[in-house]
Amino acid sequence: MGVRKHKAAEARKEANKNISFAKLNNCPTSPRKMRLVADMVRGMSIDKALYLLKYNPKEASGRLEKLLLSAIANWRAKNDGVRLEESNLYIKEVFVDSGLQMKRLRTAPQGRGYRIRKRSNHVTLVLDSKSEVN
Repeated sequence: MGVRKHKAAEARKEANKNISFAKLNNCPTSPRKMRLVADMVRGMSIDKALYLLKYNPKEASGRLEKLLLSAIANWRAKNDGVRLEESNLYIKEVFVDSGLQMKRLRTAPQGRGYRIRKRSNHVTLVLDSKSEVN
């Protein structure tokens, strides 16, 4: 690795030490379906988002709820002694990237075959606290 890339990687690693985030890799849900739920909770406070994800009927909401709980646990590990209720945490970023695709073949009439792509995705959730300015 060159010096420029090495310095950039070190700076990125140092910046990630200050933020609380959680990642979910190779989640077996279509990215399009996961983005519907991710767009719903982006920018919300964590208590409101947890409530919304818990009672949403979509399957992706259960996975995102678990990821949000993991991000909260990561935040607690970094900020020891700070109460969760006083921190005003909210979901700063949620982004869904496509992951691996399993390619399968479904038999079709007259000797043909249809392609099936079983998609997966990677979800990253970043938390931040709202600072109140007087």
